[in-house]
Amino acid sequence: MNTDLKQVNKLKKAPRRTERNRQVQLVERLIKISRVSKVTKGGKKLSFRAIVVIGDENGQVGVGVAKADDVVNAFKKAKTDGIKNLIKVPITKSLSIPHTVHGNFGACKIIMRPSIEGSGVIAGGAVRTVLEVAGIKNVIAKQLGSNNLLNNARAAVCALDNLTTKSQVFKKRDINSN
Repeated sequence: MNTDLKQVNKLKKAPRRTERNRQVQLVERLIKISRVSKVTKGGKKLSFRAIVVIGDENGQVGVGVAKADDVVNAFKKAKTDGIKNLIKVPITKSLSIPHTVHGNFGACKIIMRPSIEGSGVIAGGAVRTVLEVAGIKNVIAKQLGSNNLLNNARAAVCALDNLTTKSQVFKKRDINSN
């Protein structure tokens, strides 16, 4: 009887170990750390705000923002926030996006166009970081409007969220893909 329980326990433990190994490694990139202050009755209270882009370089990406009393905690909190905001991005075989797309957030507007293989990521600032962490290697992007790093990163994620695949369009229009 005792040996049966040990075998059952071994069977239960084995999948847990493999699940840990299966978890994808997320890449995090720090976009900006800024020192912010809050004026209170007792004076100014300083804290740090971190903006982090997190992704698996295989079609998942998210932007996280958090504030804390020190830089390390702000980074950790922003990383956790980024994991909560992960989205799945369709990527073509040439590591590009399927079609041209626009994204807006605040006063920022992002235009992304697919590019030929080998052209690289042609983008600037926070948009470039978002695209690299998402795993997109060939794309042309232009940011219009504001130069705010957080809003540009969120506009880029919004644009990537607007991407659709061929199969999704067929399903939406009730067309057979044959």
